[in-house]
Amino acid sequence: MLKRVMDALGYTFRDEALLRRALTHPSAGRQDNQRLEFLGDAVLQYLMSDRLYRKHPDEREGSLTHMRALLVCEAALSPIAQRLGIGEALIMDRGEELTGGRTKPSVLCDAMEAVLAAVYLDGGMEAAREVVDRCWPGEDEVSRPMQDSKGQLQEILQKNGGETPVYEITGTSGPPHAPVFEARVSRGGQELGTGSGKTKKQAEQAAALEAIKRLKRNK
Repeated sequence: MLKRVMDALGYTFRDEALLRRALTHPSAGRQDNQRLEFLGDAVLQYLMSDRLYRKHPDEREGSLTHMRALLVCEAALSPIAQRLGIGEALIMDRGEELTGGRTKPSVLCDAMEAVLAAVYLDGGMEAAREVVDRCWPGEDEVSRPMQDSKGQLQEILQKNGGETPVYEITGTSGPPHAPVFEARVSRGGQELGTGSGKTKKQAEQAAALEAIKRLKRNK
């Protein structure tokens, strides 16, 4: 199973134990993939920031932040993990498997980040960059299905009850012909996320994406 994942990634591990740990769900014991997930999130953020900075020299910070959010969130990562066969390769206990653990977007997202961290530790940043370039879609490919992040955040919050999230535009920057809007989403007076965009709607979507990311980290 490890070989299948390596073939799909296009990367051969020198230390296969790293990949095995990246594929170990917390339900399987103490040596799970959570620490690798933490590292992989940072590696992916850096690589996507670098990619977007180089590919879009004329885009402003707010637009780059929004594009990056689309490429690193759960809704983007879980299909990549599915395509690479990571769900089938996960090591988890029977209970988690019976409740659909191999196809849960949150589980797949965590595992994808952990696998990327394992590649980084095994082969360095350039090896991780090659995997991202090979396996991740372009910005244009993820922008359309990701547009309803506000709806996704609403669903997540409704599961826990409480107040509906509130969006507000907190500021603008840039020239009059190309403004960048800043937005914030909060619930019960507590800030959940912030974001920027070329339109008010895009800024709110970016704020919702950031809120989803924060909630995932704090789960």
